[in-house]
Amino acid sequence: MFRSMSSSLLWRGLLAVVVGVLSVAWPDITVGAFVILFAVYAFLAAVTDGARAFASDRVGPVVGYLLLALLSAAAGVVALAWPGITALVLTVWVAVWAFVTGAVEISMAFQGGDRAGAHGIWLLLGLVSVALGVVLMIRPDIGALALATVFGLFSIVSGISAITLSAEMRRVGKA
Repeated sequence: MFRSMSSSLLWRGLLAVVVGVLSVAWPDITVGAFVILFAVYAFLAAVTDGARAFASDRVGPVVGYLLLALLSAAAGVVALAWPGITALVLTVWVAVWAFVTGAVEISMAFQGGDRAGAHGIWLLLGLVSVALGVVLMIRPDIGALALATVFGLFSIVSGISAITLSAEMRRVGKA
């Protein structure tokens, strides 16, 4: 049990480190890969929604699923035809998400019931999220590359953590 789990953690960690190094070394390629993944997702959503449309026995869901399929297919085509704009829109979407998430976290800092330390953590997390959202909104062009770099750094740290955990599991398993 420990051997298979530690091996899977080791491989996952090594893969994360490789992906992280590549993302930091070539953030523009990473952004392009995210755009392509989004396009693939959109096309898969179009296919599944189209299949649902033809599997339904009522008119209402057929029209709704066909509309969703057309919108998803259009999003996939737009992503591939204009990858720069797609990367920009994805960055703006992350900015809005970060800002709204931060606002909710800040409001949670002022809710009762938790200890003072929890309030402080919620406040800090919220302020960091809001700051990220604001920075990405101000410069979304640079934000896409920065997100790719941060993703890469996160992957490296995550990978090293998984490798370390794998080594610890092997050590404990042998003891």
